Amino acid sequence: MDSQGETAVRDRRIATIPNLISFFRLAGVPLFLWLILVPEADGWALTVLMLSGVSDYLDGYLARRLHQTSKLGEILDPVADRLYILATVVGLAVRDVIPWWLALLLPARDLFLWGLVPILRTRGYSSLPVHFLGKAATANLLYAFPLLLLGDGNSLLALLAKVFGWAFAIWGTCLYWWAGFLYAWQVRKLLADHQRRAPALDAG
Repeated sequence: MDSQGETAVRDRRIATIPNLISFFRLAGVPLFLWLILVPEADGWALTVLMLSGVSDYLDGYLARRLHQTSKLGEILDPVADRLYILATVVGLAVRDVIPWWLALLLPARDLFLWGLVPILRTRGYSSLPVHFLGKAATANLLYAFPLLLLGDGNSLLALLAKVFGWAFAIWGTCLYWWAGFLYAWQVRKLLADHQRRAPALDAG
C-alpha cells in the first residue's frame, strides 16, 4: 500500500486509544452537569473537570506519539471541549456562580462560527484548522471554571480562587471571541482565494 493509501486508512480509523479517551470525555459531560446541579457535589464535579483537562492533553499526545491520528479524533476533540464549556457555564449560571450574560456570551461565539460552516461547504471545505489562539482561549476557560466553582464560598481560599478564576474567565472569553473573529477572517480569505482561482480553473 502506498503512503497515500496508508494515510487514508489512518484517517478513517475509529478504534484508537485517543478516540476512546475522547468518548470517555464526552460521557463525562452529562455526569458533570448532574453532579453540579442535582447533589451539588462540587468536589466530584471538580474531579470530572480536572480529568477532562488531563485527558484533553493526553489524547492529543497519544495520537501523535502512537501515530493514531484520525478524522474522527479531529472532530471529537473540539466537540468535547465545546460541550464541557457549555455544560460548565450552564451549571455555574444555574448555581448563580457566574452571571447569565457570561453563560450566553460563550455559546453565542460557537453559534456565530457554526453559521459559517454552510458557507465553507459551498466552497468544498468541511472545517477550519484549529489554531493556537483558540486552544489558548479554551485552556483559559477550563482553568477558570474550576476556580470559580472553588470560589463559591466565604473562606480566604475561596476569595483567591474567585479572583484568579475571574481573571482566567475574562482573558478566556476575550481570547475565545478573538479566535472566533480570526476564524471568520480565515473564511473570508478562503472565499476570496476561491473566487480568484475560479476563472483559471474554469478556463482550463
